[in-house]
Amino acid sequence: MMKNNLPETDYELEIPAQAIQTDEMTLNMGPQHPSTHGVLRVILKTDGEIVTKATPFIGYLHRCFEKHAENVSWVQVIPYTDRMDYLASMNMNHGYAIALERMMGLQVNERAEHIRVIVAELNRIASHLVALGTYGLDIGAFTPFLYTFRERERILDLFELISGARLLYNFIWVGGVAYDAPQGWREKVLEFCDYFEPKIKEYNDILTYNKIFIERTANVGVIPADLAINYALSGPTLRASGVKYDLRRDDPYSIYDRFDFKVCIGQGQVGTVGDSWDRYIVRVDEMVESNKIIRQAAQAMPEGDALETVPKNVKVPEGEYYMRTETPRGELGYFIVSDGKKNPVRVKVRSPAFVNLSVLPAIAPGTMVADLVAIVGSLDIVLGEIDR
Repeated sequence: MMKNNLPETDYELEIPAQAIQTDEMTLNMGPQHPSTHGVLRVILKTDGEIVTKATPFIGYLHRCFEKHAENVSWVQVIPYTDRMDYLASMNMNHGYAIALERMMGLQVNERAEHIRVIVAELNRIASHLVALGTYGLDIGAFTPFLYTFRERERILDLFELISGARLLYNFIWVGGVAYDAPQGWREKVLEFCDYFEPKIKEYNDILTYNKIFIERTANVGVIPADLAINYALSGPTLRASGVKYDLRRDDPYSIYDRFDFKVCIGQGQVGTVGDSWDRYIVRVDEMVESNKIIRQAAQAMPEGDALETVPKNVKVPEGEYYMRTETPRGELGYFIVSDGKKNPVRVKVRSPAFVNLSVLPAIAPGTMVADLVAIVGSLDIVLGEIDR
């Protein structure tokens, strides 16, 4: 055998620290990525696994809602509102209808108001169920997705009974609703309330207090209350930071001031107030409160004709108006400009998901790439509403 003739010496290679140079890596997350909840593109600057900068890029789902609204009649805008937040179409309809009703000085009858609240809160639960199930998928838990969609199907069955559709409803119209509740629908709603209430414990057992889930979400993406307020965040994203603000209670619309429910906030149960876990648990708690509102509204719903106040011709007087409502993602605002003619001059939308996404560059630096997935999922964005 040949022997190595090199001298047997021990030595250490000393390289001055200033001579070591590393470059940041630029990564594209999306726009076709399972964790971005739609066609969102996030450009990441990373130092190894650590994110140093995250810049969201939008516009991949743009459908010209606001321009469409200028070229159709007042009532023809409603189907387009469905397609903004397609996971909460009833809530999209609701805000626009109320804005026009207030501009017109139109009073909606009691039965229609109760139906509106029921479908809006059912849609809030359905939206939060999607948020919970897909968030579990982001983290790596598949089973909760099946559980949440099981309950969502029951809500979609109720929507199909009353509107004929399961995703895009065109149901809440100016002056009331498109169709009255069919016979037995109210009883089916109350049956759903009884069925859904114990399901929350299942979600908590399988996902909420799962050790791995907590480790992936607690103390991740913390948004302090002052930062949330400065960025004008709203909805569960704001309330998770400990800010007790809900338009249904603090600036009531429709008949929400008649119902007993509490505003859910983040309390830092397993981590820091305002972290990703708090944003998740606020949505779980809100489903419980929405269930209470639905039960109260269904029990109090009067008999009568829900269609009696729907006008045949919608004539909006000249002027400007801003109306805001509480959707599953936060404060949805419609700024409407009318010149008294058959088409709107302007329908500007304040998108809660767009505003909530704007905080991402502030909270992403210093986290790991895997944590960024948890943060984006906790914001519960819908790109149809962001891009409009």
